[in-house]
Amino acid sequence: MSVWREAYDSVLLHNFIFEFHPLIGFGSVAYPIAASDSIKTAIVNGIKHGYRHFDTASVYQTEQLLGEAIAEALQVGLIKSRDELFITSKLWCSDAHHDRVLPALQNTLKTLQLDYLDLYLYEFPIPKEELVPQNVESVWAAMEECQALGLTKSIGVSNFSSKKLEQLLSTAKTPPAVNQVEMNPVWQQNKLREFCKSKGIIITAFSPLGAKGTSWGTNKVMDSEVLNEIAQARGKTHAQVCLRWLHEQGICVVVKSHNEERMKGNLEIFNWALTPEESAMIQQLPQSRGHTGDDFVSVDGPFKSLEELWDGEI
Repeated sequence: MSVWREAYDSVLLHNFIFEFHPLIGFGSVAYPIAASDSIKTAIVNGIKHGYRHFDTASVYQTEQLLGEAIAEALQVGLIKSRDELFITSKLWCSDAHHDRVLPALQNTLKTLQLDYLDLYLYEFPIPKEELVPQNVESVWAAMEECQALGLTKSIGVSNFSSKKLEQLLSTAKTPPAVNQVEMNPVWQQNKLREFCKSKGIIITAFSPLGAKGTSWGTNKVMDSEVLNEIAQARGKTHAQVCLRWLHEQGICVVVKSHNEERMKGNLEIFNWALTPEESAMIQQLPQSRGHTGDDFVSVDGPFKSLEELWDGEI
């Protein structure tokens, strides 16, 4: 089995529509946030090297570039059909009101030049400038309507804590298939992982390598001496050790690189395993969130403290 098929066929989404969720996704967000032709080139190269899951959002300003890259990949024969790809986009928090959900998704599809998404995520948290509180129940009902219309095959959430998931599940007709959150060896989120596992919700990790150099990232992953020691001992890259550890926890990942050698290397996390001793070393790493969420906290906004924002999962 080729690397990309192994990465593609392992996790099944249970969201009324049964669909395979690729284990390794290719991220399209840039820092600073901006559209760039280099992103389109990177996506085409990603398809060439075997990536089949691509993650975007309207706020990233990369939906159009992803759509153009898909069209180019079809034109040059890298893929035979759009159905070979798994495309995720997100309802940005400023559109998280019942009457804005469908128009937001329709605009995303128009920008991508696609008829449907494979996964649409309800993004959290709420910007501190958004003084009108969200009604999670009504927003999720609108997400369910989008799925019923066939505009997205599956629906999920992003950055939801265990408490917020519990609240959503109490009213949802369709449970979220995925919760996309920050997760890596220095932010392992054990409580959230166990909760999602118990509810059949797949976790997809963003910033699996720490997103070093971004405003939402941390240097602690790629600068970890423990991870580097394991990588050198095993003849693997630092990134491969991180991604393999997440894979062994049952976590899907969204990773990004414009370097073709790193693209290929990030897919090479199968057919080997960490030893129990190596896993224990990683489990014992000091924990800290990269994206603290300070920019979402305000005395006048919906969240007055980080404790309130993350429901204590900090």
